[in-house]
Amino acid sequence: MSSLRTDNDTWDIASSVGATAVMVAAARAAETARDGALINDPYAKILVADAGTGAWEYMLDDDFIAKVAEADAELAPLFEHMGNYQAVRTHFFDDFFARAVEAGIRQVVILAAGLDSRAFRLPWPAGTTVYEIDQPKVLEYKSATLAAHRVQPSADRREVPIDLRQDWPAALRDAGFDPAAPTAWLAEGLLMYLPADAQDRLFAQVTELSAPGSRVAAESMGMHAEDRRERMRERFAALTAQFGIDEPMDIAELTYEDPDRAEVADWLSAHGWRAQRVESKDEMRRLDRLVEIVDADEDSFSAFTTAERV
Repeated sequence: MSSLRTDNDTWDIASSVGATAVMVAAARAAETARDGALINDPYAKILVADAGTGAWEYMLDDDFIAKVAEADAELAPLFEHMGNYQAVRTHFFDDFFARAVEAGIRQVVILAAGLDSRAFRLPWPAGTTVYEIDQPKVLEYKSATLAAHRVQPSADRREVPIDLRQDWPAALRDAGFDPAAPTAWLAEGLLMYLPADAQDRLFAQVTELSAPGSRVAAESMGMHAEDRRERMRERFAALTAQFGIDEPMDIAELTYEDPDRAEVADWLSAHGWRAQRVESKDEMRRLDRLVEIVDADEDSFSAFTTAERV
């Protein structure tokens, strides 16, 4: 169990799990600015700039990887891998939503939405409603920041400000959600922050709310070797000290490493869904974004699962 987490912890955009959303947005902003970008997120940079987390803003520097290489040649490919992974992950789930709306789905739920800007940047068909569930302060920051820049959603966006460990299904219904309508669900960058039993409960709740034809997509992480994780901590600490950066929190301290965690595709297949699993490493290779890393932890690679309710 994570040493930084408690059953009733909460956060804003600059602390705990909330700050990881800034890291992801910074990666999306950096990807958007590069040649041959896999995604286009024009709002990510706006959301990072005002977040007040400091360290992640360095990812927006075009020369960041080169500067890291000068300091630690073996760490530079790791940072490149991290950026590529976020780009590939975003691209995969963007495509999931494109296929869902092509199939006629007009109800979308983004679980633990963080600084996800899909409700603003994707070309949703008329009549689409996007529900975003997350901690109240996280949603408040995103809405206020984008409104200040006069950014408008491209769908009927509805906030559901609630912790997923609370009665979020009731809050979702109160926001107008229709359980009788097919829904496209997304659990991106979420499951690793939940204990194994909470993950099972989450998918049971999603299943209960899903009409036939609904779809779900999720990212699941592998187990990390503790000895490699400690080596990475030490090297990141040395790097941040050299750059004069306030060291960001250790994300691994926010996650739950549980060997009994259910494999997502298996759980869904056993509970009324038709599921498919794609290894993230294979998707990165397919998109020519796989980077060879020294001291790689093969078991830590993630998987992307999609499923349809039958």
